Amino acid sequence: MNVSSSRKIPRILSSELYKLVTLPSIWITLISTFVANLFFVAAFTSASTNVLGTAGTQSSLHIGLSSMVYLQAGFIILGTLATCSEYAGGQIRTTLTTVPWRGLQLTMKHVALGILTIPAAFIIVTCSMLYPLFILRETTVVVQLETIIESLVGATGYLTFTTLLSAALGAMLRRTTSTLVMLLTYYYVLSPLSRDVIPRIRDYFPDTAGLYMYIPPSSDVVNGFTPIQGAGISTLWTLTFITLAILLFAKRDA
Repeated sequence: MNVSSSRKIPRILSSELYKLVTLPSIWITLISTFVANLFFVAAFTSASTNVLGTAGTQSSLHIGLSSMVYLQAGFIILGTLATCSEYAGGQIRTTLTTVPWRGLQLTMKHVALGILTIPAAFIIVTCSMLYPLFILRETTVVVQLETIIESLVGATGYLTFTTLLSAALGAMLRRTTSTLVMLLTYYYVLSPLSRDVIPRIRDYFPDTAGLYMYIPPSSDVVNGFTPIQGAGISTLWTLTFITLAILLFAKRDA
């Protein structure tokens, strides 16, 4: 109990990271997400060629990012499993017995999840961009390397924020099914329905703000925010949910 903070934080972080990388459902989710995303990218690439004869005015970057709306579902599941899995079999009691500092424990869980999510998201998004680039390299519009890098970083950041926000909500609800129902309903039903009802307010929603982080400048989407502004709003949403999760976690029984 008298362990110094300089030793406490690395130990808790390594413990949370170890729990995540040894959880089978985490790897099943990541692998399934990777495979499903390649399927969607291949389908979009094939469709763009079949419909237009060539990719026309579309760039490989636009085609590669077309799967993001489906790709985010895998990372929503990833974040939910990361925090809800400990409640399924009561493992959270063992965790709190060994790590009684609740706020620090949940904070380090989110940090560990971020460490795992960033490279996973980066690899999956990179593959999304590379596939149409190689398949349609002679028919698509040339995109500057700087634009590709900006979209890659933005998409990776958006998926990371989505994962952490999902984990925070999972920590609050403590139930995998209810958390997924709430998140998927928002991302795939409520948010799209609000597009024409409250268009300007919707720009401040976490999914729309995140869209501005990676959408190419020449996209059909009218950019209401710059990538930096979108990242700032997404960061604020994520930190708000994590803070609420920590406060609630510290106040209630396991």
